[in-house]
Amino acid sequence: MKQYVFTIIFTGAMTLGLAWAVWRLSLKYKLYPGIRERDVHTTPTPRLGGVAMFLGVAAAFLVSRENAYFSIFWENPARVYAILGATLLIVLVGVADDLWDLDWTIKLGAQFLAAGIIAGWGELQILSLPIGGLTIGSGWVSFTLTVFSIVVVMNAVNFIDGLDGLVAGVCLIANVIFFAYSYLLVRDTGASTYFNLASFIAAVLIGACIGFLPLNWSPAKLFMGDSGALMLGLLMACSAIAITGQFDPAMLGDPNEFGRSQLLGAFIPILLPVVVVLLPLLDFGLAIVRRMRAGKSPFSPDRKHLHHRMLDMGHSDRDAVLIFYAWTAIAGLAVLLMYLGPLQNWPGQYWFGVLFGVVGIAACLVVTLLPARRPAHRPTPEEAAR
Repeated sequence: MKQYVFTIIFTGAMTLGLAWAVWRLSLKYKLYPGIRERDVHTTPTPRLGGVAMFLGVAAAFLVSRENAYFSIFWENPARVYAILGATLLIVLVGVADDLWDLDWTIKLGAQFLAAGIIAGWGELQILSLPIGGLTIGSGWVSFTLTVFSIVVVMNAVNFIDGLDGLVAGVCLIANVIFFAYSYLLVRDTGASTYFNLASFIAAVLIGACIGFLPLNWSPAKLFMGDSGALMLGLLMACSAIAITGQFDPAMLGDPNEFGRSQLLGAFIPILLPVVVVLLPLLDFGLAIVRRMRAGKSPFSPDRKHLHHRMLDMGHSDRDAVLIFYAWTAIAGLAVLLMYLGPLQNWPGQYWFGVLFGVVGIAACLVVTLLPARRPAHRPTPEEAAR
């Protein structure tokens, strides 16, 4: 665990220092676009924070190469370099989009290429689904499922990037929960070492988000842009695939050994990675349906995302962000507790996590819907002039 803590601190410190440097350089050379119609902020702000986050992540990977504790996933260096290469591609395309607003087809093509590099060259694929040991029979099916999964998660995370500190905080919470899950899952499978690629990526992303948040918290001095949001989505998908899509649930032993329900116990390994990005996936799905029904491209921007709707309900920017944090934490922790309950022989086992989730969701609903009784969000003079 100490090595993971060091990784988080190192990545956080590197990202913070690099983010400050990127912010200063962006202001000096005016590397920021104008205000767009769908933007919430009213002051032109640099969007190159993703560059700092990527450099912090890359530095953590390179340092891990010299650390004997992480040698287990460097035994296949092609996989690691494929992930870093695909991430670099996404960051470069994201930077170009943040500066010059690329056509959505170019961005989507780059996303599929990056996902293909990971699934093809890196051979990081969903080999099985932990539902009764279901194995993906065809190599092409596995490749295709992996590529589409990575692209969906990338876009889901990118779609919620609209408020100060929103994506960085949501991804921070999601990766803390997923790190705990992956660490415990490796322990439960009887592995000889707790050091694995999935937990390492989660730890690196925790550090990157912690290091970036000070400059991204409201009022933000620096945005991560598409480069940062797409990078987070790509690496979170890789982390989930690295462990959830490649282990046999039979390795956990008898499903009833700890009083597990066979059905629920089989679904938890794939349920938690989905739940921790539930809000981004929900926003992504709603946006696709909304735009296609209107006869528009599914990637055409608009001002109808979940965070925009919360502002229109009367929430302040900061309150909306904190509510998103709460939803992410409640959903993720509920499933994590459902996994922990049987292992710790807690009374009720799964029901402790279920009860926590029900109470937490009820509280989140009250807080989310409460401003509906107040006057809706009114645009500021600056917003009305746009």
